[in-house]
Order: sequence, then structure tokens, then C-alpha cells
Amino acid sequence: MSWTRRFVLALTAVLAALAATLVAAPAALAHEERPVTLPDGSGSVPVLRTGEPDLLVCKADRADFERRIAAFPAALKARNLALFERCTAPGTRQGFRHIQQAVDAVDRPGMTIAILPGLYEEEPSQPAPTGACAALKAPLSGLGYQILSYEQQKRCPHNQNLVAILGKKNLQIEGVGASRLDVVVDAKYTKLNAIRADGSDGVYFRNFTAQRTTFNSLYVLAADGFVIDDVLTRWNDEYGFLTFASDHGLYKNCESYGNGDSGIYPGSASNINDGRGYDVPRYAIEITGCRSHHNMVGYSGTAGDSVYVHDNEFDHNMGGASMDSAFPGHPGLPQNHARFERNLIHDNNANYYPYVADGTCAKPPAERGYEQGVVCPQISMPPGTGIITAGGNWNLYENNWVYGHQRAAFFLSAVPAFIRGESAWGKQTDTSHHNRYAGNHLGVDRAGTSRPNRTDVWWDGQGGGNCWQSDAGPSTPTSLPACGAARGEVTGDTGRLVGEPAKLAQLLVCADYNVQARRLPAGCDWYGARGIQRVETQLALGTAAVLALVGTLLWWRRLRGSRLAAVATGLGLTGLALDVAGSTLALTPTPVPALALLLTGLWWTGAGLALRASGTRPAFAWTTVALGALTLLDAFDKAVLMIPWIPLGPAWIRGLLAVVWVLWAVIAAGTRATPSTTTSSTITTTPAGSPA
Repeated sequence: MSWTRRFVLALTAVLAALAATLVAAPAALAHEERPVTLPDGSGSVPVLRTGEPDLLVCKADRADFERRIAAFPAALKARNLALFERCTAPGTRQGFRHIQQAVDAVDRPGMTIAILPGLYEEEPSQPAPTGACAALKAPLSGLGYQILSYEQQKRCPHNQNLVAILGKKNLQIEGVGASRLDVVVDAKYTKLNAIRADGSDGVYFRNFTAQRTTFNSLYVLAADGFVIDDVLTRWNDEYGFLTFASDHGLYKNCESYGNGDSGIYPGSASNINDGRGYDVPRYAIEITGCRSHHNMVGYSGTAGDSVYVHDNEFDHNMGGASMDSAFPGHPGLPQNHARFERNLIHDNNANYYPYVADGTCAKPPAERGYEQGVVCPQISMPPGTGIITAGGNWNLYENNWVYGHQRAAFFLSAVPAFIRGESAWGKQTDTSHHNRYAGNHLGVDRAGTSRPNRTDVWWDGQGGGNCWQSDAGPSTPTSLPACGAARGEVTGDTGRLVGEPAKLAQLLVCADYNVQARRLPAGCDWYGARGIQRVETQLALGTAAVLALVGTLLWWRRLRGSRLAAVATGLGLTGLALDVAGSTLALTPTPVPALALLLTGLWWTGAGLALRASGTRPAFAWTTVALGALTLLDAFDKAVLMIPWIPLGPAWIRGLLAVVWVLWAVIAAGTRATPSTTTSSTITTTPAGSPA
């Protein structure tokens, strides 16, 4: 076998391996629920009732109760003592020792349950299911729990729930302590959910704490009308607050921390604005006055549609807030119409992945140390990011303070529809459109103190109608479409169908994360990869090695006599070296990658002209010139201005043509020279009259 054939086969194997890496995106796990129909929207946001409660929940230990209320203000203390007397009176039908008992006693809409200060572990609900409830037939989620139907939840309410509120209408449950820490509902990691409200329109939760579950502290499902008011959730495997397939919802003055996914999750909010632009009649869920901190992510929402998020604080998580279209089985995909205003989103630089790597998260939940600050991140997440939008449309991010992030303030990427289980070709590019980032305070806190983000914008480049404020700082790409004064006005719109190839490769590699299998993707800097470990650097190094070898071989075999080719090859080798160096600086926007492209473009252009002058394979020569022009265009696209309204960025066309060029160059370099293909500077002329 000739060296040329061996080289071609080896190069083909390398390219095949790279292609396999790019398409090996794994299936991800997330919240999985039975099929649910979104509400019809006929409900309303419930209003707090202030009259006397209908039912009471308290513990019977008077000494413990009096100790708990000893420091209360006099009026509140007196009210609690009176409620305690009523709750513990002999023969009362209004006082219960467990919350579930009171819920079961609700016999009409509009009732109120008051919970007196105390610790509620709901002992009757904690045992594992027995009898028929231990043998339910239901599909398993990717995380191992059964996906039960509503009828199965009714039949066996404590298979998964410490407190199950099923079908109760306009029910209000409130703690009557001085703060939300005075009433604590503790699942002790024995149940998926501490409190589940399922099909309970108009439910109102107020002034208590729920904690320590293997999924959610407070779960509201399929409700047309709910309020979460001054409630704390903490220390859960997945979510603090999870509301799903609901409408007319309000979170206010809440707090959540220590959760393996998000503190606040309004997933599959009612998709009431689908098909509209920025002007909408109302939002399905409002979130205000809440703080979510020290979680994997402060706020998240797969299909978080029509959610108005304002005047909150998301801080000291791995990511501040995220919304996505990345998980199947969520009504309302793709995500659309979230609105973020006046939020403080800062210092989200935690990195909890080492707890997965060292085996902490493989222990039983009760042994992991959640109460001491351990968090077990459930999905892939770029640490150090303010707001992440992975496949969303028509989202508004205006007048927020976003600062102190070690990666990026804003992160925007597209998600193809096959990831959410839709195979139609027409839907594959239906995300990452019309997201507006305007009027935000980037890199400064409310007091005006400088707190820069390492990068203000990271965008994969896909989508149309996206725009950013003109005063955004360092970004990648360097030049961004600018927002006009009115919503919908965009200067320099692009409309790319596919993102940048290097960024796409990073996203696909980084998605290969699994907390259960303790699998942290090698090559992804989200999980600690540095330098040559990073996939971007590996791709740049591999590409540079192939191009340097082929380019040098081509020069040596065909163009040694050309001064233009020698200079061009020198520029090209310098450009390839800079490209490798620039790939290690992905989190710090610099002109190095564009300079690398500029030098490489000059190399191919010069080499092509030298080939043309030598008469070597004219078609190959002009292809080389075209490759140089595309590379120069790519440098302009990345460093100066994204070229508008082309379906693919120059990097894709350049990359595909480069594969053809490499194979062609190997053939050209490996073919024996003929007089017609020999450079003029190497031809020796025989003087007239001399022997032939």
C-alpha cells in the first residue's frame, strides 16, 4: 500500500471519529410526569383569606409548643395559644396532629387549614407502600420512580407523597407562626414530594418550610390558579418549588436553596401566548420577590412559557436562571415568551460537580450532606452563567442587574427538535428566535460598583430576530445584532440555521453527563477540563496538525521554488498555531482566533495563486484560492460583523471545503511531477545548439 493511500485512510478515520463525537448526544433525564392537558384558562389567581381557619393542625406537646412561640409578639402569641386550645380540645373535629389528616377532612371548596408552629414529619405517610400499592403497574422514569396516573395517585397517595392534596378546590394552607421557619414539613428523604397538589385549582400555600425530599418540596400539578406565598423549600435531590402544566399562578416572597436542579421551576406553564409576538395579553405565571440561591440553578423551566419573572434575586448558584426546550414530554414546547425584568442575577459561580466525581452524590440522600452545603447537580450546566436560554423564542430580558459571573452573563443556544422527540424536518430549526436582551445593567451592581462578567454574551450564532443592547461588553461572537428602541427592531439580523461548529461540538460533548453513572464528560470545561483536555482545543490541534502536515507536504512537493508559496505557507503555519492558542481562550474574547483565520486565509489564497502560476491542476488551484477567500470571510464574520441572512456561517462552508481540499492536496502532492505541472523556477532550459 502506498504512503498516499495509507495517509488518506488514516485521515478518513480521523474525520469519522470527529463526526461520531459530534453526533453522540445522549438522552437527558429531567422531570417526567404522566401526560397532562394544560388548563383551559378559565381560572384566576386565588386571594388570601384572612378569616378564622376551618381546620387546625398542631402537635400535642404543650411545653414544646410554648417554647416555640415564646418570642412571638404578644398579639401573635395570644392568637397561637388560642388556636392551640381549639386544636387540642377533647372531642374536637377541627384539630389534627398531621397535615394529611386535615387535608382528608376537607369536604368542600374554599376551606382553610392553619398549621401551628412545629415539626411535621407526617409519620403515618412515611412507611413504604404495602399490599396493592406496592404492586402498581406503571412506567418507570429515567430516574427510577414510577410515573403514576392520577387514579393511581388517588388510590395510593403516599407511594410518592408525604402530603397529597388531590382534587381539592380553593384550599388554603398556611402556617401561623412568626416566620416560615416556625412550621417545618420534613420528608426525611423518604418520599419524592413533601407536598403535592394535583388537580387542585385555586390552592394557596403560605408561611411554612418544606424540605428534604428525593424530588420536590412543593409540587403543584395541573392547577388553574395557585399562590406560593412566603414559603421556603430546601435540601432536595431535584427541585424546591415545581409547578407544572398550570395557569394563573403566583410565586411571591419565596426562598429556595440546596437543590440539585432548580430552586424555582415553572415548567410547562400554560402556553397561552403561542403564535404571538412580544405584545401579549397576560402571563400564565408571575414570580416576584423571591430569592433562589446555592442550587444547581436558581430558576429553570423546560417549556417555561408565558412566565413573568421580576424583582427577584438569583445568586450563588451554578447558573442564575435557565429556560429550555431540551427535554421531551413537556407540554408547550418549544419554550416561549418568558419575561425577566428588574432581577438581581449575580455571582452564580458555584461548581458542585466535584461532589459527583468524588462519589458523595452516589450515597443515599440522607448521607450526602445537603444540610452542610452539598448539592448534587442533576443535569449538564455551564457554571458561572447568569441567564441560559437553550432553545427559546420571544423571550424578553430587560432592566436586570447581571454581574459577577466567571463565564457569561447571557448564554443563548438553539436546540433541534429531535432532542425533544420531534422528527419533522421543518421543526429542527424552530428555536432560538426573537430573544431580546436590552437595557440590562451588565457588570455593575445596583450601587454602581464594577462587578464585571468574564463575557457578557455567549451565543452559538443560530436563529433570527435575536438582539442585544449596544453597550454589551466582551462577547462571542464579537459583533452582535443590535436591538432597536422598539421591541422587534433589530439591526444586523442574521437568521443562521445552524450555530458555529466549534460551539456545537462543545455543547454536544458537554451534554454527555449523568449523575447516576458518575459520568462527567471528558473534554468539557464545564466539568474542569483545561488546556489540551478541552474538546475545542483538541479539535483545533487535530485540525492544525492535519493542515500543517498536508500544507507543508504540498509546498515541499510542488511549490518549493515559489517565494509567494513560501511566505504564504509560513503565514499559514503561524495562523494554525494561533488557532490552537486561541481555542484555549474561549472564555476570554480576544482577537486571536480572528487573526488566526486571517493568516490562514492568506496562506490558502497565496498557495492557490502560486499553484495557478505553476500550472498545477487549475481546478485545485482555484479551489485553494476559494478556500482562502472563505477563510478571510470567516475572519470578518467573527471579528467585524456577522454576515446577515446567510443560512450557514462561513465556518461551515470553509470546513466542508477544507475536507475536500485536504484529500485533493494529498493526491496533488503524491502525484509525480510532470513538465506541465513543474514550477517555472525549476525548469532548466537547454541553450540552442547544445546536444539534446
